[in-house]
Amino acid sequence: MRPIPADSGSSPAAALPDAPPTRARHVAFGFIIVLAIITYIDRVCISQAAPDIRHDLGLNEKQMGWVFFAFTAAYALFEIPAGRMGDRSGPRGVLMKVVVMWSVFTALTGAAWNYVSLLVCRIFFGAGEAGCFPNATKIFTIWLPSNERVRAQSLLWLSARWGGAFTPMLVAVVLAFVNWRWAFVIFGALGVAWAVAFYRWFRDRPSEHPSVNAAELALLDGAESNAPSHASIPWTKLLRSPTVWLLWLQYFCMSYGWYFYVTWLPTYLRDARHVSLEKSAVLAGLPLFFGGFGCLAGGWLARRLGSRWNDVRRARRVTASTGLFAAGAFTVLAMCIDSPALAMVVLGLASFANDLALAPDWVACMDVGGRLAGSLSGSMNMMGNLGGAIGPVVVGYILNSTKPAVDAPPTLAGWTSAFLLAAAVYVIGAVSWIFIDPVTPLEKMHE
Repeated sequence: MRPIPADSGSSPAAALPDAPPTRARHVAFGFIIVLAIITYIDRVCISQAAPDIRHDLGLNEKQMGWVFFAFTAAYALFEIPAGRMGDRSGPRGVLMKVVVMWSVFTALTGAAWNYVSLLVCRIFFGAGEAGCFPNATKIFTIWLPSNERVRAQSLLWLSARWGGAFTPMLVAVVLAFVNWRWAFVIFGALGVAWAVAFYRWFRDRPSEHPSVNAAELALLDGAESNAPSHASIPWTKLLRSPTVWLLWLQYFCMSYGWYFYVTWLPTYLRDARHVSLEKSAVLAGLPLFFGGFGCLAGGWLARRLGSRWNDVRRARRVTASTGLFAAGAFTVLAMCIDSPALAMVVLGLASFANDLALAPDWVACMDVGGRLAGSLSGSMNMMGNLGGAIGPVVVGYILNSTKPAVDAPPTLAGWTSAFLLAAAVYVIGAVSWIFIDPVTPLEKMHE
């Protein structure tokens, strides 16, 4: 082995430019995949436990709708600040802090004693989780070359969806041994363990990591130029961009429909479809399970069409817009089917179609945002989660207003109205994607 120059100031791996590329970027990617799974376990577990929570705390449908709203509203409002913190100070410290924060409030959800205390826990839980995906996207822009980012986003969202898909079954297993209160404590502990391991290993700049050599840095092809910067956000340019506004609108529409799966779906299965707890745990996971395949398919289809047409812009538009149109159509079809199992398969297809748009969405944030990818993706996710916050509340009011009596379960007509509204919102999102420019960086717009 050649001697390392005493004044190199770099790690041993980085001092050997002719060595094979190291794979530290894959470890960084693995950390984010695990975090995506934990994120969805923590947010989805409440939907499966909701009937028990409502019973123990004496909550009605409207109150439970506001509990769902509390998480998603806080999640939405803190997206831009959390993304901006990652852009300015780096995702390492930001992710460690927010993961510990939301994990603590996941555990404290199990200590809620009334409606107000439950709302408070879900608000702080949502504020913490807001930092996850903007900072994950920031890490991808720093640690991955451009040709790996679409696949990375596809796998990220597949992991998130499948984490959510298996959570109802996981919750059912855990609830067989402990009550819902201790279940939240167990799930909160997962995030704390991740945060400690991540903070010890990760660095905001690949060149500062002892496991990264010169060959791997060369593969990143200048990605480190997107590293943390204290430059201000060009809000004027951002707000003048039709692409930014349309990205916000379509993500609002997509999340409005999708959040039904992680909020009201278990209740729908048990009250409207008369499915047992055990069977509903399996069926409730189908939409997110199918959605995972949609994440993969969306990334693959966008890349394949872009190569065939030699037009990345058109490929992403077609993939995302077709997916959202199909999601609306399958949502309408599902309510027309009598069999609960078959209806859930069709809702699974709606989720699959919904998630065809995810990879184009988040890669657009990376390509359009560049060094401000955390801030742009945070703003898009903020608008999406405003849709996700409003959706469960609207469903709760629809169900409550169509009940024949205060103590009666929601009627089938109420559920049908909720499904039709979600389908209409999907169509608005599909039309929006037709006019999005998902490739031109903000820095080059209006020049």
